[in-house]
Amino acid sequence: MTRFRLIIGTAMGAALCATSVLAQDSAPENLLPPEPEKVTEELPDYTADAPRPAAQPSVDESFDDIRMERGEIVQQLPVLVREWSIAQARDLLAFIPTVEAEGLVPSDYRPAELRMAIDSGEGAALNEMASEIFVWLVEDLRDGRTPMDARRQWFVVDPDPDVLPSHRLLEAAVESGDIAGTLTALNPVSPDYARLKEELAVTTDPAKRKLIRANMDRWRWLARDLGKQYLLANVPEYQLRLTVNDKIIKHYRVVVGKPGRTATPQLAEMVEAVIFNPTWTVPQSIVKGEGLGAKVLNNPGWARANGYKATKGANGWITVVQQPGPGNSLGLMKLDMPNPHAIFFHDTPAKALFARDKRALSHGCIRVQGARELAMTMAMLGNADSREDLPVIQQEVSEITASRKYTRYPMEKQWPAYITYFTYGVDVNGELRRFDDIYGRDAPVLAALDAPRQRERARETSEEVIEIVDDLQTS
Repeated sequence: MTRFRLIIGTAMGAALCATSVLAQDSAPENLLPPEPEKVTEELPDYTADAPRPAAQPSVDESFDDIRMERGEIVQQLPVLVREWSIAQARDLLAFIPTVEAEGLVPSDYRPAELRMAIDSGEGAALNEMASEIFVWLVEDLRDGRTPMDARRQWFVVDPDPDVLPSHRLLEAAVESGDIAGTLTALNPVSPDYARLKEELAVTTDPAKRKLIRANMDRWRWLARDLGKQYLLANVPEYQLRLTVNDKIIKHYRVVVGKPGRTATPQLAEMVEAVIFNPTWTVPQSIVKGEGLGAKVLNNPGWARANGYKATKGANGWITVVQQPGPGNSLGLMKLDMPNPHAIFFHDTPAKALFARDKRALSHGCIRVQGARELAMTMAMLGNADSREDLPVIQQEVSEITASRKYTRYPMEKQWPAYITYFTYGVDVNGELRRFDDIYGRDAPVLAALDAPRQRERARETSEEVIEIVDDLQTS
């Protein structure tokens, strides 16, 4: 099959399959399970003209990360005030208490003031009051109530404000008269969010309620709908899930970043390819700071045995690259998901670390137990149009792995990958439980939820982007 594009040094024969280290790997059962019926709130018709990603979207298109072009732009400002009837305003007033079930605080939305405006009758005062309260509800239900400065190392750009802008929702709600339906439809569709909502309804312990509310809000920081298929790593759980149609078809233990400057940030990226037999460009903190460069240059036999190659420039700068092989610090695969943090999922020769309960041990990147199976699965899911394609892809991947040559295997169907931070939620076994707050990220969220609502909130974080330099230490 010629459609599987490969970047590889030499073509390998089919005979290599017999000796391949991946020969024992096979496609998981129910690789592409039938889509189950979902009982969710459907979005109203106002989304019909909302921006939609292309069939084969780019990274920016996939996440609707719409940025303004520089230069002189004449832009029509959205209208955030509409005319409200008394009946519509009363519907809005009746909706406000219901947000408590979503982990929000009804008093944030000024019910007493809205009631006074209703009593005063229709007119400009009621229009402005009801419109503003409606937009506040939209913002908090769609985007989350927690301001960006309380979302530590949260670099996800939520696409929902672009797909479902506030002015369009306001216009549609007033024109249709369906105030409650428009707002209710903004809730996350994940079954995990629904489980948290159910738990909140029966929980009386104040501390537990606050924790549930914080994690319900974290779901709102993401896209309302994560898609039919995606990877999701929950850092405090030390688990990576491969999800299709809301069903976890496989999960993997992971090692995540150590607390501190190299803690794993939260991201939403696209997996563009699987890299088999990766090389590892050693960071200068090790090449120079730990003397690896000089050691490689002065001990060619040791360097060759450990797969290191060093080059020294005219300016004295030493570059060290570890060549592909079983001893490579990245193992036999990594998932190519370009991002400014240099974060990715990868294999590791340090398998013993996966036996530990506490696995915040890396310098930021996420090491995956069973990475070879994950690589095979992603190659299949990313390129197969039917089950008939799977054996061909499996053979190709087996040949590539056995070759020990660096190979980038593109995914025609790119997958979203979410790196999240939930400290209370549904685990990979389907049980609700609490996870250790390994990075201390709960406190600012809890404080923000207790503080008065912020009217003006940034959409993107101003935190520093820390490029992860994984020293691949094993302890």
